[in-house]
Amino acid sequence: MTTLTVQAAEFAKRRARLASLIGSDSVAVVATAPVAIRNRDAEYAYRPDSDFFYLTGFAEPEAVAVFVPGRRQGQFLLFCRERDPEMETWTGRRAGLDGAREIYGAHDAFPITDIDEILPGLLENKKRIFYALGKDPEIDQAILQWRGEVQKKSRSGIQAPGELIALDYLLHEMRLFKSPAEISTMRQAARIAAAAHRRAMQTCHADMMEYQLEAELLHEFVRRGARQPAYESIVGGGANGCTLHYRENNDKLEKGNLVLIDAGAEFEYYASDITRTFPVNGKFSPAQRDAYEVVLAAQLAAIEKVKPGNHWNDPHDAAVKVLTKGMVELGLLKGKPQDLIKASAYRRFYMHRTGHWLGMDVHDVGEYKIDGKWRLLEPGMVMTVEPGLYIPEGSPGVAKKWWNIGIRIEDDVLVTRTGNEVLSREAPKTIDDIEALMARQ
Repeated sequence: MTTLTVQAAEFAKRRARLASLIGSDSVAVVATAPVAIRNRDAEYAYRPDSDFFYLTGFAEPEAVAVFVPGRRQGQFLLFCRERDPEMETWTGRRAGLDGAREIYGAHDAFPITDIDEILPGLLENKKRIFYALGKDPEIDQAILQWRGEVQKKSRSGIQAPGELIALDYLLHEMRLFKSPAEISTMRQAARIAAAAHRRAMQTCHADMMEYQLEAELLHEFVRRGARQPAYESIVGGGANGCTLHYRENNDKLEKGNLVLIDAGAEFEYYASDITRTFPVNGKFSPAQRDAYEVVLAAQLAAIEKVKPGNHWNDPHDAAVKVLTKGMVELGLLKGKPQDLIKASAYRRFYMHRTGHWLGMDVHDVGEYKIDGKWRLLEPGMVMTVEPGLYIPEGSPGVAKKWWNIGIRIEDDVLVTRTGNEVLSREAPKTIDDIEALMARQ
């Protein structure tokens, strides 16, 4: 079924937009993701391909959408599984061909098993095939095979498409700009994740295992309707917070350490992505407080730069400026901030970018540069803002009080007409708010 927030009319609007972009002399083919085996005959929870779902709202596996602008019998075709009462007894209901038409708006629907017979005919006398090259080797091979079938008819005056064009750019530019319905869904994804981070703060205590804190996050996600995390959650206590993509989550949380949680919920196929860092015992030490205030100031400066007319890199530049100045004040770096920035010296303790696009994928699609220049921010774009500071144990020339402090603060930020909206604002991030919440355990 279509999602609760993004309705059938919007999926139809997206398909019409795509059809206008590729033109009547082209065909676009978009396949969903295959089922993935976890081990032996056990499958991972199924999740459709984001591009495919964006255009169809169809969440079943074994499906291919074909778009043929100007086709008299209808331009949106869906190849999918047929109804099968016996199989549905085991694996659940299917939409079938009638459902593909009646529920999902397909102008025509065919069994997925018939695609090799039907699809070559749809390519006849078309100039171009639009397709996401390299995503699925089996579909890549099928595209060449279908085109080859048409080429065999050349003596009959039937022409095969002469161009194979990557669909990614056109489709991903569409996905970069979120509609009101998408923004509403992303707000809810952020609310759910923010609630989970609040729960983690309130339940955290010394001697708890990292995976137990992760369980609190997952419980809150599912309880609020997000059946899956948007990505594998990071729960890193102490030194583990200095590993950017730490995922083991199997160490004990110790009193006096910070814990860094990077966790987001997926709601109706849209992601949230929030990071919060807080003391295991509910109180920041003086050193932790000083380092945290530097990162928070950097994040607030970066968020301030998220507005129409600024370019993608402006938030990063703002964060780096504040972080570098702060590192000098903390004694982590020595020298003039402008010289340290020029030499990229800050990368010793801050080695990643300040954000990424966010949407159906946690690292969402969309170009960051246009013609070699950072693209300008426009209303409807959603990005993360996530500066950090990571000081591993034994860092040369660094006072011991700073060792094993890993801090990242990340929010989901929508570009609006007048500035920005922090979608994840319900997750506490000031020291006073965090300590007050944790005191209410």
